[in-house]
Amino acid sequence: MRHAALCIATLLLLSLNGGPAFAYADHLQSQDGEQWTQVGKASYYSSRLHGRRTASGEPYDETALTAAHPTLPFGTLVKVTNLYNDRSVVLRINDRGPFVGHRIIDVSQVAAQQLGMIRAGSVRVRVEHFEEESDADN
Repeated sequence: MRHAALCIATLLLLSLNGGPAFAYADHLQSQDGEQWTQVGKASYYSSRLHGRRTASGEPYDETALTAAHPTLPFGTLVKVTNLYNDRSVVLRINDRGPFVGHRIIDVSQVAAQQLGMIRAGSVRVRVEHFEEESDADN
């Protein structure tokens, strides 16, 4: 019963926020060619989590350029831009989350440093699907 109440409460909160930000691999590019983008709050992992297993099975490494997203497939590369200072970093999704507040992504400690968000704790960001340039393009 308690689990059902928690699920209902979660669904109500999501509906108030416009629903979850689902982005599966086949939806990362729209039919008109526009890239998938999401704007919202980012936070970063606590140092206490260093070494613990992520949802993908690999250990969290606070010195790696990784992030947690609720729905993007593991291994997806995203460009995260701090909208306050325009700093950006490319991260690999290897975990699920965040599960706190209205945040859309959790970044590693080193990513938070590069984004200039350590002091603030959380910042408004833009998350974009990032595709590496292939050698054929060079």
